[in-house]
Order: sequence, then C-alpha cells, then structure tokens
Amino acid sequence: MEIPTDSILLRILIGESDRWHHQPLYEAIVLKAREMHMAGATVLRGPMGFGKSSRVHTAKILRLSNDLPIIIEIVDSEEKVNGFLPVLDGMIRGGLVTMEKTKVIHYRNSPAE
Repeated sequence: MEIPTDSILLRILIGESDRWHHQPLYEAIVLKAREMHMAGATVLRGPMGFGKSSRVHTAKILRLSNDLPIIIEIVDSEEKVNGFLPVLDGMIRGGLVTMEKTKVIHYRNSPAE
C-alpha cells in the first residue's frame, strides 16, 4: 500500500470507557479503519487529561480512573480519511476529532530477520 507524501493525520480523542456495541470504542474504530483498508492506526493511552467538561482524568494511584484519555491516530490520503469520517461520525457520541495536513517521510515494512 502506498500513501501519498502529502497526507492527512486524523486524531480522535475519546475516553477509555467509551463503548460501541459492547466493545471499547477505540477497538471498534481501529477495526473499522482496518476493514476500510486505511494505511494504519495507533492507539495511545494518556496518563492524564481533561476535556470539555473540565473533569480531570488521571492514572494517579489516589485517583484511580477507568476513563483515561485515549488518542487514536490514523494517517492516510485525504480521500480515504474523508471517506472514513461519516463512519466515525456514527460511532462517536463525545470527544474531539481533528485533521491536519502531514508529510509522510517513510511508510514501509521492516525486512524479516
């Protein structure tokens, strides 16, 4: 699969406890992106954050949270990202979605050892 040098970074910020049809929302998004042959997706778990409600979510021991911030990043062509947005819109009830232009330097498999 080739990604154009000038691509789009889609960043999705949700909560770890967000669900889609009884599964974690971040899992559902990544699996849907794979099903739609997106170039790739990465899920990052944040140790601390807050959103529109200004409620702080943290992984500190004294304030155990089961709703830590989750960031999903997907990089692909503008056409494929735009095709994914309506699907995403139907899955996300709350959160933040951003898009920005990005320049892809390398996208290749590492050789098998």
